[in-house]
Amino acid sequence: MKAPLHIGLVGFGLAGEVFHAPLIHANPNLRLTHIVQRSGDRTRNKYPGVRLLRDVESLLGEPAVDLVVVATPNQSHFEIANRALQAGKHVVVDKPFTVSSREADILIALGRSTGRLLSVFHNRRWDGDFLTVREILDRGVLGRLVEYESRFDRFRPGLKPGAWREREMPGAGVLYDLGPHLMDQAVLLFGHPTGIYADLHRQRDGATVVDNFEVHLHYAAIKVVLKAGMLVCEPSARFTLRGTSGTYTKYGLDPQEEALKQGGVSTEPNWGAEPREMWGTVSRCDNGVHRSEYPTLPGRYRDYYENVFQAISGREELAVKPEQARYIVRLLELAEQSAREQRILPICC
Repeated sequence: MKAPLHIGLVGFGLAGEVFHAPLIHANPNLRLTHIVQRSGDRTRNKYPGVRLLRDVESLLGEPAVDLVVVATPNQSHFEIANRALQAGKHVVVDKPFTVSSREADILIALGRSTGRLLSVFHNRRWDGDFLTVREILDRGVLGRLVEYESRFDRFRPGLKPGAWREREMPGAGVLYDLGPHLMDQAVLLFGHPTGIYADLHRQRDGATVVDNFEVHLHYAAIKVVLKAGMLVCEPSARFTLRGTSGTYTKYGLDPQEEALKQGGVSTEPNWGAEPREMWGTVSRCDNGVHRSEYPTLPGRYRDYYENVFQAISGREELAVKPEQARYIVRLLELAEQSAREQRILPICC
């Protein structure tokens, strides 16, 4: 595979403008050559050397484009990725992969038949706090882990007019927005659960889609709870891990998203580093409570696209495989079913 790889980005909303375009633009092995933006011209101001297109078909007809990145509303992921694979392009899809496991299965089969790379942007595998959680578990800092709670809290009491995530449609709501991150991290740590229970709510005035969830993933020896809400004025801990030797507690969110919003570049020195006052705490209870800081590892969102390039080049194994992302979509479906039926569901596929 030649370098740089030529990238066409579909969508220039939050995902496209804040995450994908800057991370692609900062990687010397990649070149952002085309952006599909239905209206407006923000792309011309931010990326004057990139060609602005108004429709997907024009992008797919560009022979120089090697990889298509789909950063559009969730409901459109399948259609655009399907057309891009059929056009012979490699494809990256923003999370969630699709809004149904059936759609995911079709894309996976098409990726295999065309011999094209297909991956999903589960970027929060490279959050600094999550990398730190992995290190803590690998080192056995807490002894045998017995409980894991992961939360992603926000305080947005008002509905955003015209936002597709606020409209009643497949893939809308906080379960499909934040759920994929929390589920993917848990499955990466602990493997496939044997059962799932979900409690879903619409809490804000006028809400028509889920804006609060609590999901329990069942494992033999570990209690795993995942939560997110839009009416959490004073956030709880982002991570709480309890083990036989102590507890790890971490507040605050990974700084990379905010840095990207402020125009930061992922290759600059100290990228993803968290200030000391945001580090988590390990608590031990031997003859009283003893607390110590645990440094947060730097986040590394840039590693996602570097891995995509290396995988296309045949030098590395793909980090986020479509089968893994399909499994998360299946968990989302089962969470919705569990909430409707108000029962624990076994997980078999």
